[in-house]
Amino acid sequence: MTDCIFCKIIAGEIPSTTIYEDEKVKAFLDISQATKGHTLVIPKKHIANIFEYDEKLAADVFARIPKIARAIKASDPKIQGMNIVNNNGEVAYQTVFHSHIHLIPRYNNEDGFSMTFQDNTEKNTPESLQEIGANISEKIED
Repeated sequence: MTDCIFCKIIAGEIPSTTIYEDEKVKAFLDISQATKGHTLVIPKKHIANIFEYDEKLAADVFARIPKIARAIKASDPKIQGMNIVNNNGEVAYQTVFHSHIHLIPRYNNEDGFSMTFQDNTEKNTPESLQEIGANISEKIED
């Protein structure tokens, strides 16, 4: 896709700081650097989001995440953890519509990065959770 910024990065039309690349994926530093070492891992095949992955592409991309994450962690002894984030769709804060996984090193609770998960425990019952789970389970395709 010629107007995709990530496809242009893969093609070498836009410079990037590549930290890993093979025939299936490219990993490069996010220009925004939410924290030092913030890396994006992208499939070289243009797909918009997680909903377009098949099993083979998912295996190719996600199998590489741990070794890239370990390399990032090993690069700085101050790294204490890592958020792995994948936004899918505009409502989920996806801004570049070429699938990408953020590897965001965490240094401490004051490193400037945050995520918030709302606690909706009081809004659910065991029965409503069973109903939600059953609805999802019946949609899983083999």
